[in-house]
Amino acid sequence: MASLMENLIVTLGDLCEEYENLLGLSTQKKPVIISGNLKELSKITDEEQIVVSRINQLDRKRQEVVRDIANVVNRDVEDLKLDSIIQMLEPRPAEQQKLAMVYDRLRDVVHREKRMNEQNRELIASALEMVEFDINMFQAMKAAPQTANYNKGAYSTGSVIGVGRSEFDAKQ
Repeated sequence: MASLMENLIVTLGDLCEEYENLLGLSTQKKPVIISGNLKELSKITDEEQIVVSRINQLDRKRQEVVRDIANVVNRDVEDLKLDSIIQMLEPRPAEQQKLAMVYDRLRDVVHREKRMNEQNRELIASALEMVEFDINMFQAMKAAPQTANYNKGAYSTGSVIGVGRSEFDAKQ
């Protein structure tokens, strides 16, 4: 059982490191989203996918270790949470303290990552709203009403308000 606990502590520690890597990338992503640098955003997103893949592998390993612990202590794996494993380690305070520390660290970093993802999601939503607004403005310019200008023959000249240029101004 001692080696299983050590495996669990090491796996949770590795998970913490990977979540801290992910948090670093999410933190880097925030100013990139604000500046609208799509090339850099794509690069960061690719790096995030690699980290997430490693997190998934470590999580599968964690589940296997918890399943093995559940078999050893003869408990249902669904009922065996990290809190209950920490309580079970009361007779072994050194391992209990190590597991509790790594569990608290993991919980903290996951919470910070969740908060950063929420901020980035809101920034992306705001950026999308701005893009929609710009598109609506361009469409409205095309649908502007015609002027009431007539030529000598009493025919409408068909001028449309606000549409004098046909090129797109990328600096706006």
